[in-house]
Amino acid sequence: MAFEEKRAWALAVIAVIGYAVYVGLVLSGADGRPLVEAPYVGALLWTILFGIVAGIASGIWFGIQSRNDGLQADERDQVIGRFGDHIGQSFVVIGGMSSMALAMVEAPYFWIANVLYLCFVLSAVLGSLAKIAMYRRGML
Repeated sequence: MAFEEKRAWALAVIAVIGYAVYVGLVLSGADGRPLVEAPYVGALLWTILFGIVAGIASGIWFGIQSRNDGLQADERDQVIGRFGDHIGQSFVVIGGMSSMALAMVEAPYFWIANVLYLCFVLSAVLGSLAKIAMYRRGML
């Protein structure tokens, strides 16, 4: 398995786990209150920080594991990386537009922040899955 494919798997798993932890913390913090009143900022910041640190640590770990295989990205890796990034970036745009629409209708900050976070997670997961599919099935 190529180094970049391992990183894609790790980032997809980290994003899903981080978001699941975040949702669990927010739902348990609501404690019978409406969701918009649940404390979410701390959980949001900590799970994002966890995701960043875990992503860096997994990159270092897979880099150490693959040091004898060579970490040079060839043309195929670059094309796959670009393709996956384009897929992922589309969800960042969707998140930005959705958040802007929510701000225009003066939705609570809770919903604006959660739409952005969900789209960032979808961006990471779907971009990684696109890369994995390209590595597994090849480029058409």
